[in-house]
Amino acid sequence: MDWQEVLGWGETELNDLRFVGYAYIRQGIYDVALTFFNALSVLTHPTAYDLQTMGALHLQLGNGLKALDYLDRALKADPSHLATQLNRAKALFMLGYKRQGLLQAEFLEDNADKAIAEKAAALTLSYR
Repeated sequence: MDWQEVLGWGETELNDLRFVGYAYIRQGIYDVALTFFNALSVLTHPTAYDLQTMGALHLQLGNGLKALDYLDRALKADPSHLATQLNRAKALFMLGYKRQGLLQAEFLEDNADKAIAEKAAALTLSYR
C-alpha cells in the first residue's frame, strides 16, 4: 500500500516528520524520535540519513543489534559517511565484537576530519 498516496502526502510532509524527529533527538527523547523515523520508513523508502539516524537512535537506546543493522544499511547507501562508520564501531563494541570494533575505529583514527579521528582514537584507547 502506498501510504503517501493514501494520506495525500509529499516530500514536504515527510521532511516535517524528519524535522520533528530531529527536534526530539536534540531534547534527548530518543524513543519518541525513533517513532517518527519508524513512521518515515513505513511511508517511504528510507534515505541514507534516515537509516543513519535510526541506527544512532538504537545505539543510544542500547539496542546494538538493531543499531548495527541500520548502520550497515546506511553504509551501503553512503559508504563514506564518517559518523555512521564511527557509530558502527560503537555498536560492534556494544555487542562484544571487540576485534571488529577496533579495526573500524583504528581505520578512522587516521581520518582528516579531526573530530572523527579524535573520537575514534578515544574508542580505540577505551577498548584496547
